Amino acid sequence: MRRIVFDAYGPPAVMRLVEAPAPEPGDDQVLVRVAAAGVNFVDLLQRSGAYTVRFPWTPGIEGSGTVLRAGPAVTGVAEGDRVAWTGFPGSYASHCVVPARQLVPVPDALSLDDAAAALIQGMTAHFLASDVVPLDDTSTCLVHAAAGGVGGLLCQLATLRGASVIGTVSNPGKVQAAREAGAAHVIDYSGGHFAERVMELTGGEGVDAVYDGVGRATFTEGLTCLRPRGTFVLYGQASGPAAPLDPQVLNARGSLFLTKASLGHYDTTRAQLLHRAGEVMNLLLGGQLRLRVHNTYPLQDAPAAHEAIESRRSLGKVLLRP
Repeated sequence: MRRIVFDAYGPPAVMRLVEAPAPEPGDDQVLVRVAAAGVNFVDLLQRSGAYTVRFPWTPGIEGSGTVLRAGPAVTGVAEGDRVAWTGFPGSYASHCVVPARQLVPVPDALSLDDAAAALIQGMTAHFLASDVVPLDDTSTCLVHAAAGGVGGLLCQLATLRGASVIGTVSNPGKVQAAREAGAAHVIDYSGGHFAERVMELTGGEGVDAVYDGVGRATFTEGLTCLRPRGTFVLYGQASGPAAPLDPQVLNARGSLFLTKASLGHYDTTRAQLLHRAGEVMNLLLGGQLRLRVHNTYPLQDAPAAHEAIESRRSLGKVLLRP
């Protein structure tokens, strides 16, 4: 097998391609031939040292492929099954051992590339719009990074639920992509602030929900965009951790709600995982959810894939293909 590894924290160049014996699945695991691996911001945080990992480390917590072998305790999964997974490392490889409980079946009508591109970001967008703050046709929300992987899908899902969406982007080249994702209004904040424009668009009332995967660069100003009793949903930190907050600020600005939300705290059972993954895949198959894939890189070009995300050049999902 071939896999990407790094044994020191640092820039994308610390990752290298190596050859190794193909692993054997344990009792409750399966061996998968990887078709595509999703590149996510958590991979960059692990590589940079913001998140601690054990060396040598193979990144990638999302992928799709075909089952080659199943461990003796595995039921319901057979050789040749088309599957996708999330939440288990090692997807930057030609072969990956995955716990059977992490697998979701991929319908024949859905490509394995699309399955890898949709799982984490699609399920994240889905739980943000339907569970953390259940949007409806009375809701107005602000979505940061509206041309990104999660942001673009979140705009689409919010619109499907009837909400009015204001999106922000970090440069003018991303405005059209955010509009195509369903944002009724798009703010390019590369030249300055965004809160004043949000308040203008909402007639001074503010939005019901702010969805922020950016963190430090947008957090403090984003709090000023909420209506009284609105909800700030922090789900990422692409620009770094959000600044510390005095809880009195939440009261002073209208009894606001603040949550740091993770999908794993909402889907705690296999049944919940299968249900949400199935909903996302059905929306894709029905044409109600559209993927935007920025680029698909060969496995050995994992450093270039990371650079595309770090430079903010990427519009949508980045994939690796062994």
